[in-house]
Amino acid sequence: MFSIGDFAQLGRVSVRMLRHYDALGLLRPARVDPASGYRSYQAHQLSRLNRVIALKDLGFTLQQVRSILDEKVSTAELHGMVRLRRAELEERIAADTARLLRVEARLRSMEREGHMGIEEVVLKRVAPVRLAELTAVAASYDSEDISPVIQPLYGELFRRLDRAGVTRSGYGIACYEPEADGRVVVHAGVEVTAEASGEHDFAIVDLPAIETAATIIHRGSMDEVGPTFQALAHWIEEHGYRSVGLAREVSIECPHDDRDSWVTELQMTVATAQDGRADTGPA
Repeated sequence: MFSIGDFAQLGRVSVRMLRHYDALGLLRPARVDPASGYRSYQAHQLSRLNRVIALKDLGFTLQQVRSILDEKVSTAELHGMVRLRRAELEERIAADTARLLRVEARLRSMEREGHMGIEEVVLKRVAPVRLAELTAVAASYDSEDISPVIQPLYGELFRRLDRAGVTRSGYGIACYEPEADGRVVVHAGVEVTAEASGEHDFAIVDLPAIETAATIIHRGSMDEVGPTFQALAHWIEEHGYRSVGLAREVSIECPHDDRDSWVTELQMTVATAQDGRADTGPA
């Protein structure tokens, strides 16, 4: 037998907590001295205490813990419940971590607002280009929806190109096409010289030339591209232009293990107020 103090130390809980568990019927002492009221516990009760603590730490209420233990759940079943709850918690932590990273990126974007000069925008003609391309649909333009779509899309595209023996001849080029329901069609392409073939499990598309493109270089992760797009938008507006086509993102440098070292050229098709509209999306 162990005194309540010794048992608390062995179980790494407080005496107050053991008394609380006793009051709730979660963990009764093995013996209560009728004269003094002192509680005593046996070593085998540490197993039940461990179950109580594990279930509580996994988010179960004490009432739920009591129901689980009173139903004589087997060790295998309990392990399964714990593993399931652990997976749920890990998923929640991952989601919260990703959300925190997005918030930090937004904060950095706000801090950088107004620090990019309009002299960084270059007006130029963009030549036509042939791409090997895969497409998928993202829920929205938010980076939390785009990134999980476009990154695997490029990985799959490169695997298919390698299988087909098609060599990349230039940069990766991405663009995004809005749907009426708010979703976005993600076009992930890379420059190639190959001809279209019915044997390919990817599309070959020809992007037309852009006669007048307002371009700007973004350095760093695309999760933090907001201020760069804002600078480009301000330049377009201040110089009397309007956007008339889908923006293109040209990946100039994108080391796999260092997103902060990425270099991306943003290309926005523009026209003056007198010019007509142009279609520069995927063919």
